[in-house]
Amino acid sequence: MEEPPVENKGTLVHLVEGAMAFAGRYRHEGDHPVHTHSFFEVVVVIGGHGVHNCLDARQELGTGDVLLVRPGVWHGYEDCRGLEIYNCGFSVDLLHRELAWTREDPLLGHLLWTLPYMPERLAFRLDPAALAECLGHLDGLEDLRYRPANLHHGDIIGWLSLFLNRLARAAGDGRDGTGQLHPAVLDAMRLMEARPAYRWTLTELALDLHLAPGYLVRIFKAATGLPPMAYLSRFRAELAADRLLHTDEPINRIGESVGWPDQNYFARRFKSHYGLSATTYRARFTRV
Repeated sequence: MEEPPVENKGTLVHLVEGAMAFAGRYRHEGDHPVHTHSFFEVVVVIGGHGVHNCLDARQELGTGDVLLVRPGVWHGYEDCRGLEIYNCGFSVDLLHRELAWTREDPLLGHLLWTLPYMPERLAFRLDPAALAECLGHLDGLEDLRYRPANLHHGDIIGWLSLFLNRLARAAGDGRDGTGQLHPAVLDAMRLMEARPAYRWTLTELALDLHLAPGYLVRIFKAATGLPPMAYLSRFRAELAADRLLHTDEPINRIGESVGWPDQNYFARRFKSHYGLSATTYRARFTRV
């Protein structure tokens, strides 16, 4: 690959065609403008200081801090004083294809499939030993940054898996790796994700899973920090954000495609997740 696997289109950062994952070091001074990504991003702070700014909170950053940034979420950095970060990005397709098995892994499932939905856990901190181990894995991934992905598929997946697994152990909140998500939580996620345009209700979802609605809410919220319908709402918003950034579809059509056919309701739900209207979001993050 003759160019790095990321490109900027205005304030949208995306992977180039054929790229799956990358790692790279960056240094920020002062303010780094708000932007968004079309891929999952893990940010590891390796030096300096700064403030991370996103819709949910402004957060002081220091060495060892880790941020999990979902696709479509906007964020930036302020008041940076030699802020050094190691970014790792990987595509949504990669997560749903090669890394699909992680959903059922007790630690990786928590890291990749439930933790990023918990607003109170915008970041966690690595101890020095865990940080050093993660940096070694990121260095391995960075070494592949300019090499053809089609010739290094296994190497990329290998280094990325090692990195994510070490993060997962650090973010496990004392989990011993033996407790898995309740199968009904996994089934509920898959049902809603497979048919986002369907007009799901809690009662119908629980009926499909042969559970009482109240019990489904309890086990789902314990796993993800959100009730099932709130999880579905966030999933729909992320789908809508992706289509706003990567297609020319009219906004009302996008709303219909993700299960919000009423344009006013779509506008309210989207803004509640991203703090911007769909029109503003598209204009802000797709301008060249």
